Amino acid sequence: MKGLVFNVQRFSTEDGPGIRTTIFMKGCPLRCVWCQNPEGINPKPELVWYDVRCMGVRACIKACGAGALKLESDGLRIDRGKCTACGLCVKACPTGALEIIGVDYSAERLVDEALRDKVFYETSGGGVTFSGGEPMLQAEFLAEVFPMLKEHGVHVALDTSGFAPWKKFKEVLGWVDLVLYDLKLMDAVRHRELTGVDPELIWENAVKLAEEGVRMWIRTPIIPGMTDIEENVRAISRFIVERLPTVERYDLLAFNNLCISKYKRLGLRFPLEEARLMRREEMEKLARVAEEEGVSKVTWSGMVERAIEKEVG
Repeated sequence: MKGLVFNVQRFSTEDGPGIRTTIFMKGCPLRCVWCQNPEGINPKPELVWYDVRCMGVRACIKACGAGALKLESDGLRIDRGKCTACGLCVKACPTGALEIIGVDYSAERLVDEALRDKVFYETSGGGVTFSGGEPMLQAEFLAEVFPMLKEHGVHVALDTSGFAPWKKFKEVLGWVDLVLYDLKLMDAVRHRELTGVDPELIWENAVKLAEEGVRMWIRTPIIPGMTDIEENVRAISRFIVERLPTVERYDLLAFNNLCISKYKRLGLRFPLEEARLMRREEMEKLARVAEEEGVSKVTWSGMVERAIEKEVG
């Protein structure tokens, strides 16, 4: 069995306790307007082009048997209806301007990759986090990888949207030490509008995880005008307090627009390209709201507007 991975990020400090290696699995059933990893949505490999590396020598175009590439005045155009992500153009490019996003790993190879950083896990209380995309789309593969990591004493965390059949969670939970669980919105209509899916399955799975005694960190992306509404944070906080007794902390993650270049490389436009960043006092207020509802540990992180940063020193 192979797993499709689009990034292995070392020395992560935001994806669970300690120093971690975060493995991003490709494919996601959600279509969040604010998605920070658009390259993780498609469950298949994709070709991307880095304009700053391109010298325009056209070797890639000659190598492409599908006729999917065309160099125009404003850059390389990739016809994604024709592109098969075969990689011939990548090999032909002399400057590394083309890259295939999505690499097949065997369980053994991926475990070996993660174990390269085992000394950091041991000294910091860290481990390996599987993120995405949505890693539960590849639950069968994870069910092979997780036991192998546990044999080496590695702490395993699962970062999930929760949008997967419960039977998929049951396949892997026996080897998971911590679940990082997204709760984005408690308004079902808005959830459907902004993520593309109904939230009932997500809510149900969160409760089932708590009933199974699984340790959880709940995470909410704070997006201006969308999830940053005070009542939304209150509703999520009440859900945590009333239904999720195994939650150890609640993380509020401030919106950022650092993903713009990722969208451009895929020939897409980030829908929130013009959206403002959150302000420090707004994040602090939302953290207080969660505390008022009885959440015992609340943290917030992420980018905030620079002007506000200067004002507070």
